[in-house]
Amino acid sequence: MKKYIIGFMIFLLVGCQSEPNRTNENLQALENGDITNRENATSEMTELEDTDPCKAVDFVYDENNLTYELVWSDEFDYEGLPDDEKWSYDTGGSGFGNHELQYYTSDANAYVANGFLTITARKEAYKNMDYTSSRMITKNKGDWLYGLIEVKAKLPEGTGTWPAIWMLPTDWKYGNWPDSGEIDIMEHVGYEMGKIHGTIHTESYNHMKGTQLGKSVIREDAHEIFHLYKIEWLPDKIKFYVDDKLYFVYKPYNLVNCPTEAEWPFDQRFHLLLNIAVGGDWGGAKGVDDSIFPQEMVVDYVRVYQAKEIEELKD
Repeated sequence: MKKYIIGFMIFLLVGCQSEPNRTNENLQALENGDITNRENATSEMTELEDTDPCKAVDFVYDENNLTYELVWSDEFDYEGLPDDEKWSYDTGGSGFGNHELQYYTSDANAYVANGFLTITARKEAYKNMDYTSSRMITKNKGDWLYGLIEVKAKLPEGTGTWPAIWMLPTDWKYGNWPDSGEIDIMEHVGYEMGKIHGTIHTESYNHMKGTQLGKSVIREDAHEIFHLYKIEWLPDKIKFYVDDKLYFVYKPYNLVNCPTEAEWPFDQRFHLLLNIAVGGDWGGAKGVDDSIFPQEMVVDYVRVYQAKEIEELKD
């Protein structure tokens, strides 16, 4: 009798272990794009959704044949302050979480003329700060979920400058930074001239933990001529480009078996920001050279496209 009981227990143990292995194999097949196992994997993911849904998986589209249409742009083909139907401002001198040294104004450091937007950082005393600049935002005037975002710009130069073209969540669906995510389309620090950075931040991957993910590319003349900074933000990946050259792709499912909002908070609306910071934890890591000011970031255009094929995939 004892032998029969032992045999039955072994049968139960083996049987219980085999099903999760098959599930993992099918989920991996789905992440790898194996169409033959997609039906099984999709069915098993549906069973898991109520307890532990995976993000940035199970999207089927041909990323090489998307039909993009322009949905938002500013060509800066006017004169005066930036178009207030498209742009607002973050203002103040709080350091913005990075110990930045500038005061961001709403009407004194950004101007449109001759077909270009110019953001100017100046060495001047203003409201207890020693520098002024501008931080322009499209929040509630240009907010998107997925798309192709292009900004053609010429950057400032010199130690202490920290220009950025980037995106933040509009609705902060998953909580405060970094839980709801950040997409840095372009960052540049003046003590490393010509080194362009593209980075993402999430709960799992962020600079506070030293786990942020990104790459860099060299454009030694970034302060002399215009370059095109671009991302293609898709439901399961974000692709970073400079001058249409791909240099970084963030795919959360290459890092974890079942991405959650900790790895992929990028299923919500984001808006665009353009700014020059002065100093700060990164930009000011080697001090600020006051002799370089004023400094400018000049923008030729901002364009946002969305693809009908991707729009059809939204919940």
